[in-house]
Amino acid sequence: MSSDIAQAGLSNGIAVPRHVAVIMDGNGRWAKKRLLNRVMGHEKGADTVRAIVRTCRELGISVLTLYAFSTENWQRPATEVNALMGLLKRFLNSEEAELKDKNIRLGVIGQRHRLPAEVNAVIDRVQAATADNDGMLLNLALSYGGRTEITEMVRAIAVKAAAGELSPERIDEQTVADHLYTRGLPDPDLLIRTSGEMRISNFLLWQLAYTELYVTPTLWPDFTPEEFVRILNDFSQRDRRFGGVDPPNQT
Repeated sequence: MSSDIAQAGLSNGIAVPRHVAVIMDGNGRWAKKRLLNRVMGHEKGADTVRAIVRTCRELGISVLTLYAFSTENWQRPATEVNALMGLLKRFLNSEEAELKDKNIRLGVIGQRHRLPAEVNAVIDRVQAATADNDGMLLNLALSYGGRTEITEMVRAIAVKAAAGELSPERIDEQTVADHLYTRGLPDPDLLIRTSGEMRISNFLLWQLAYTELYVTPTLWPDFTPEEFVRILNDFSQRDRRFGGVDPPNQT
């Protein structure tokens, strides 16, 4: 563990979550407070992404899923969307070497066909370069929407059922999970949302069924590894019963 993380105060012996998901909110408001262009907020937010990815890798977190661009974000002004796509390309290009060096694999969930061809080309290259890495998965939700994911899952299962490849009576929760973008991944143990908004914004609607939630008023560009570790300490104190009850005391 690096000295920076040690100083952040991670309690000794706590079990870190396997999968952390983050709704990175507040870039625009961070820029507005400083009378800056919204794109400047996104650029500062990319610096936060770098810091949190490094922290997760050092702490041994297996999966970090970041809500980077939603299906609804396509409704933003074209200038902002184009700037975000350019920032995504630059980020992936700049981080490719570190991802390889730190044994981090890149994953992407969402409607990739809606992304610009040049963005998909960079994603393909970085994914190929990191395909054998098994230290951590950095999972970017791009052009992602939870309702769209569920709709596509239902359609895929319906096609198999109509073709006689899958009996409706055999459809269970595992069948559903196997047809989601996140198939093969554990559900998030912890969801963090920055900027204080009390909603999940169409993110991982199926997967968050028993995820612990933490909302911080901190805007994403101001979110630090130290605050991240404080949240992990809070998470470690929670009693996760998954709908059950604590076993009775044994006497």
